[in-house]
Amino acid sequence: MAKTVGPFSPWRRIGQTIATSGQIGLGDDGKVVEGGFRPELEQTLQNLSNVLADAGVTREQVIKVNVYLADLADWSALNGPYAEFFGSSLPARTAFATSALPFGARVEIEAWAVVEETR
Repeated sequence: MAKTVGPFSPWRRIGQTIATSGQIGLGDDGKVVEGGFRPELEQTLQNLSNVLADAGVTREQVIKVNVYLADLADWSALNGPYAEFFGSSLPARTAFATSALPFGARVEIEAWAVVEETR
């Protein structure tokens, strides 16, 4: 299971629903990647991809995403990489501005996915 930086699970499954914890752009060294919003967003999406894979789901199964931005001015910079990441299976999305995120991150993304029931 993916590592966390606090007392929470990286993802949980109840029935056919999987919820991920919010992902930020932490690199392998445990620090937010440098270089501005885009590299941080790309790392955030990679971390989300890793958690989804750990939970056994694909991006196509994601139905809802919440995005938290430290600065709402980054909203338009979010859209291109976000659309590339999800491709033709764009989930419903809500984006919020927040006063601060953990570790000084500029973006945090959580996702909800639905898996088909196996019998």
